[in-house]
Amino acid sequence: MARRTAPILLALLLLALPAAGCGSDEEELHVIEGEPIESGEVTYNVVISRFLNPDDVEDEAYVEGQFSAPPGEQYFGVFMRLINHGDEPVELPDEMTVRDTLDTVYEPLETESPFALPLGEMIQADGEIPVAGSIAADGPTGGALVLYLVEEASTENRPLELEIPLPSGETGIIELDI
Repeated sequence: MARRTAPILLALLLLALPAAGCGSDEEELHVIEGEPIESGEVTYNVVISRFLNPDDVEDEAYVEGQFSAPPGEQYFGVFMRLINHGDEPVELPDEMTVRDTLDTVYEPLETESPFALPLGEMIQADGEIPVAGSIAADGPTGGALVLYLVEEASTENRPLELEIPLPSGETGIIELDI
């Protein structure tokens, strides 16, 4: 009898393992680049982050209207996709900051770039940013840009983290992969 029940118990145990992690309503608010933060009805995802070269053909549109970076500083782009899964529009945060391990905080720059993420504006119900068919959605990164001017020394103070004020009042943190 014991020989018959052991395989059945093992099968039941294997079936129960995937369900053991289910049921958690806790949202993950600290993720790495490429993993989404789900907050309420909105998904925030960093597609890619990287330093930008204003002399490069691809990057010149990202820094459109900006002055030349001072010595010791570089433009840094965070390219994001946001999706509102809800039935109501949701206001985007006014700013998303980047912080290094020395607690240096970088604020987003105002930009004239056609790739810019519209901070402080609304994402429509069942909407997506960048909007399908837009220059940002069809561009090389497929994401909307949040532009920063950071100290070159920040590359030594990694990881850089994007801090997103969420509608819930909490702060989502995405560790950037540079």
